[in-house]
Amino acid sequence: MFTSKKVRTALFTVVLLLITISMYFFYQSPEKAYNEHGGTSYASYEKAKVLRVVSEELANDPENGGLYHGTQQLEVKILSGEHKGEVHTITNYLSPYINVLTKKGQTIVVNVDSADHKNYFVTVYSHYRAPLMGSMILLFFGILWAVGGKKGLKSVAGIVFTFASIFYLFIPMLYRGYSPIFATVVVGVLTTCITLLLLNGWSSKSLAAILGTTAGVVITGAIAYIFGELLQISGFNTKEVEVLIIVSQQTGMQLKGILFAGIMLASLGAIIDVGISIASSVYEVYMANPKLSKKELFLSGINVGRDMMGTMANTLLLAFTGTTLSSLMILYSMKVPFTQLTNMNMVTIEVIQAITGCIGVVLTVPIVAFISSRMMPSFERVVNDNIETDKNVKEVKMSV
Repeated sequence: MFTSKKVRTALFTVVLLLITISMYFFYQSPEKAYNEHGGTSYASYEKAKVLRVVSEELANDPENGGLYHGTQQLEVKILSGEHKGEVHTITNYLSPYINVLTKKGQTIVVNVDSADHKNYFVTVYSHYRAPLMGSMILLFFGILWAVGGKKGLKSVAGIVFTFASIFYLFIPMLYRGYSPIFATVVVGVLTTCITLLLLNGWSSKSLAAILGTTAGVVITGAIAYIFGELLQISGFNTKEVEVLIIVSQQTGMQLKGILFAGIMLASLGAIIDVGISIASSVYEVYMANPKLSKKELFLSGINVGRDMMGTMANTLLLAFTGTTLSSLMILYSMKVPFTQLTNMNMVTIEVIQAITGCIGVVLTVPIVAFISSRMMPSFERVVNDNIETDKNVKEVKMSV
């Protein structure tokens, strides 16, 4: 066992670096390309600057939040891509669905729809939001660092690693035909290990939380799969299925398991939160009274978990409700009959997601409490023995 903090830190840094490099090379490895149009035409989205508003015919609609309807004639200069530097006069159509009101000097995003290099059509696509979104993320990281101090900075590193794992590993694995359940377990274990080890180091509570969280995520996926089979719901019942079927035919992506992979991934954050909270509680109880039995430690973890179960379940239910709020409002306004409502694919999928996530959170409590109560006494005893041995060795060296 590596008892030196410097050795553990160096080893963790090397492992993290190797994992990061491996993910990058995996992301860069060749993969089958998806051709959306099935021909030589293509579309790109480029930055453009509005040089001037040539003319506009706009009307304000106070009933729809003050949106403007009508058209604008714009002179724009493309700032990126193969047509960089070119100036075009284009028509910007404003409606309740596409409403990009522009002004002189503003940077926007345009859609360059090309048949070839010489024949293409430029239209307004959206506001250029990337700089503001980046500023929001940096503001969040800054607040996290300012409030959390050193641990806040470690949390930032954990968030960045989690995002990188999803973008450079999880999504490419799904796209290349890996089992969605396998990909979710790999990414879930990886992000859980790195996040918890960053925050709490190599400790008994980190190990207990990692093992318990992994078990909770796997159980969540298994329950979701079982209920999905019973209710005859899979990735083929999602609203994006038409596009995904075409993608899967061209790339080998396994469409059926994507739904359950999404459920596992959506529940992971809440399960990690519960796992580390229970492990930390049992650890503090043990450190305050090392003479407690394993049963007493287990019960202390259960008691803390009971206070968290309801709030975490509410968190998941509210999160899933929030993501489908627009659809729920449509269903409510249409006064959909109860029989139709309870048998709709969308509603069934949301119920599976919410309930299986809640079940995973609840079952994680006894799992982490049990692992912590068994692991911590032995682990801490070994650590203390090693520390005592190192101390004696140093005293001997000093006396010599």
